[in-house]
Amino acid sequence: MTNLPETMTAIAIPEPGGPEALVPETRPLPEISGSEILIRVKAAGVNRPDVFQRQGAYPPPPEASDLPGLEVAGEVAAVGPDASRFKVGDAVTALTPGGGYAEFCKVEETNALPKPEALSFTEAAAVPETFFTVWSNVFDRGGLRAGERFLVHGGTSGIGTTAIQLAKAFGATVFTTAGGAEKCAFCEKLGADLAIDYRSQDFVEAVRNATDKAGVDLILDMVGGDYVARNWKAAAVGGRIVQIATLHGATETIDFRVLMAKRLTHTGSTLRPRNTAFKASIAAALEEKVWPLIEAGKVKPVMDSTFALTDAAKAHARMESSGHIGKIVLTV
Repeated sequence: MTNLPETMTAIAIPEPGGPEALVPETRPLPEISGSEILIRVKAAGVNRPDVFQRQGAYPPPPEASDLPGLEVAGEVAAVGPDASRFKVGDAVTALTPGGGYAEFCKVEETNALPKPEALSFTEAAAVPETFFTVWSNVFDRGGLRAGERFLVHGGTSGIGTTAIQLAKAFGATVFTTAGGAEKCAFCEKLGADLAIDYRSQDFVEAVRNATDKAGVDLILDMVGGDYVARNWKAAAVGGRIVQIATLHGATETIDFRVLMAKRLTHTGSTLRPRNTAFKASIAAALEEKVWPLIEAGKVKPVMDSTFALTDAAKAHARMESSGHIGKIVLTV
């Protein structure tokens, strides 16, 4: 780790709270070992789990950094003794269990990927968390196939904009929900076949009308709460629902007869606590199947706004306003 500073600026959470709880601190550089690499961060993505961590509701996994930040892009600054793929100076983007809100971040090299040449560092930092999540849950766990009907809630979120593009690229008919006419129009321009304004429309009725009452084959949901029963109604016979968050609540009273009568599968997952080998398998699939689409310009992260690293509080305020369309990124 020659020619590297001994300390770095990082954004810490001394006490849980609102956006103002994010405080710049001086920290020592992370120490790497084994097959880890140290990344000189140029940009870091902001995600909803960062907000939950800041609020004290989503503690980092054991042995992960206490700093928020689940995705970064930058240049390799140092490599561990067992790292073999990347060398100092390589441009990479990476999924990390924490520590992204900093000038330097360490990550297992199998959880890093070459930065697509078609993307800037800022755009590349907006890729890992959403692309890993969507690939794992829509294509691996959800088993989406060409010709199927797919519904993703929150179409203008980072997850939503990614899911719309990837599902469309792999041959699905895509439905989504969003708040307001402007956001719905954006989703349809991005590739959704139908965007439903959840503020003025019942998405169950809209989906059933658009599918001759058949419903959709797969639903990706981060809302939970009262959406669970409504998703079951919107699903086709034999449909699958994948739960990745519960923004409207984690508990709900529900009629299981719908599940049985329609032979539904309702599953779910979280990404951050999974081990590096699991994340490495997703990285390999993305590099093989999605990176060519990014390089060809067929799929691209949708960018909302950028903030300086030390303005992380403003970035979180932007996310919590729910006015954003696409990804919010911190630049270093």
